[in-house]
Amino acid sequence: MEIMETGTTRATVYIENPLHQALRLKAASSRRSMSEIVNDALRAALREDEEDLAAFVERASEKPLSYEQFLAQLKADGTL
Repeated sequence: MEIMETGTTRATVYIENPLHQALRLKAASSRRSMSEIVNDALRAALREDEEDLAAFVERASEKPLSYEQFLAQLKADGTL
């Protein structure tokens, strides 16, 4: 049973041939539309971006740490 969401927009996207084939196979095997799979993937990518941006804001006040300082810290705590 396919449920069409309201408020959708038709869009043209260009997908590399191997990715399109994989998408078609995944849609067929999961009994989901290609649109559903693409929408879910876009939501996941945007959620990840949102989480990354929140982490940047949260850590904005931290003092920068150079690579050398970070290695020294790892050695000091026994990680390296």
